[in-house]
Amino acid sequence: MKLSVKTVILVWICLFFLQTCGIYRPVDAKKYPPQPELRVKNNIEEGRGFTLMSGFGKNKGGEFEFANANPLWRAALDTISFMPLLSVDYGGGLIITDWYSGENNDSIKLTIQFLSNEIRADAVKIKVFKKNCTSQVDCKIIESTSTINEELRVAILKKAAKYQETDIVKNKKERRIKDLN
Repeated sequence: MKLSVKTVILVWICLFFLQTCGIYRPVDAKKYPPQPELRVKNNIEEGRGFTLMSGFGKNKGGEFEFANANPLWRAALDTISFMPLLSVDYGGGLIITDWYSGENNDSIKLTIQFLSNEIRADAVKIKVFKKNCTSQVDCKIIESTSTINEELRVAILKKAAKYQETDIVKNKKERRIKDLN
């Protein structure tokens, strides 16, 4: 088998570009242990890599950091858990429920807007809309100015404060366990 000069030159050029691109990178064996479990542990501790499915095959759910990390968000969802949700946008900080009707013909709809991630009175803006129907065709929708807004805000803030407190205690315990290992 005879190689042409063009083929040899092309192979050398490809190897040169691959080496300069950083695709080939020599590794120090002291920094990277041969056991895969230890390499994975080191990569996770250094913040490199990712997992697609946490707990796959172990019958446990994944840990989602976006909404679970925000106690105000969790508290709002738990407080209005009895209402059907129409739209939820964590990135935009907005929860909109669908119409919920109680015993009488009045229906309510909530819009919760998060203005801050901090647990403060001005971090949550709540609007309550009421729909009064005398018949199926004759309905009026008005923004409610009743005390429901303030009661919901207080309930959400109290629950968020409890969640934040338990998260702090949980994080302290996890740090102690990591320090012991």
